[in-house]
Amino acid sequence: MSEVLTRFDPWLKDGGPAALVLREWLVPVEGTDGVVFPPTYPPSEDRTFKGGYNIDEFPDGTNVCLLDSVGSQANRIEPLFAKEPYSELVPQVVIQAGRNKRVSLLEVGHRAADAIVRCSSLQQEIHNAFEALAAGDAAPLARLAPTSLVFGVWDSRDTQVKAPRLLASVIRAYNVRRLTRSAQYIPALDYVKEGLIPNPADKKTRDLHSERGFLHVPATGTHGGVMALGGIRRDATLHLAALRFLASKSEEETLDLRRYVLGLALTAFTCTTPSFLRQGCNLVRDEDRPVETFVVEHNGMRAPFEITHGQALEFAREAAKKFDVPPPRTVQFEVERAKRDLEAGPASTVKKSKNTEEIGGR
Repeated sequence: MSEVLTRFDPWLKDGGPAALVLREWLVPVEGTDGVVFPPTYPPSEDRTFKGGYNIDEFPDGTNVCLLDSVGSQANRIEPLFAKEPYSELVPQVVIQAGRNKRVSLLEVGHRAADAIVRCSSLQQEIHNAFEALAAGDAAPLARLAPTSLVFGVWDSRDTQVKAPRLLASVIRAYNVRRLTRSAQYIPALDYVKEGLIPNPADKKTRDLHSERGFLHVPATGTHGGVMALGGIRRDATLHLAALRFLASKSEEETLDLRRYVLGLALTAFTCTTPSFLRQGCNLVRDEDRPVETFVVEHNGMRAPFEITHGQALEFAREAAKKFDVPPPRTVQFEVERAKRDLEAGPASTVKKSKNTEEIGGR
């Protein structure tokens, strides 16, 4: 058997490491003192979070600002597997919706548990795969939607089965200073003075004219980004301990399954993540601070570990070949299924599968 295929077998057996961890320092393309724009969030229902940037303040005066969440990072990385040379590693499942819309399973927000999948001709297979996962066999889901095992999934609207996220990545900025910005919109001409539109008689009319671009619109003291005085870091963790919970019908099938999922996870773990997160937030690797990767044992010992993306891809190819990845397929979105799904009522009324709490959460 290939040495490439068996290289990581000690990780897949009882007593193997707890995790792989990666720390990658990033900088704005403008430089270390550049301004970056974090995502903005709406207020929480109880108003304890008033909305805006997610910045946690600590008693010693330091703070941490979220630049890209775990879920957002997963959604940026997962579509990698729809492109060459990675597309050969996973089954390419496409949902045909209507005449012209084709949606890859690798692009939908809830992965295998998404409504577009549940209301397609794939519904029964996906349902059975989640039921099998609850019963201890992850192979059926791996043959349909293996990235759901890598990035996590919760079938919240049907079986209630959860699979934990094996690969988690997040980007944070440390000790940030908030900035504000102001702007002034000036229309092409004074429409009222030129007699082209009537002078607004009340605030409602004035606001409407401003919204439509006929009046001056000031915008003062709005979010202006942050400066990260303590640096920006991406932390990624590949949870090997959680991966070892995946099993199939026999020891041989379990080993093939774990190798396959590990290959996908390592490929995602070592890939170059997208640098452009949003307008005003384009981050690249800090060339002055090397990437740190460690194997972490259950006793807390950490050992430096090196693996290139090419090596991870080579292993993933061998593991996928042994696992026998199914060919591409296209399934149909079915309107009648969607109608029945809406008639079924809230997800809380759906009968839960057995053993759901033992599988983990997204």
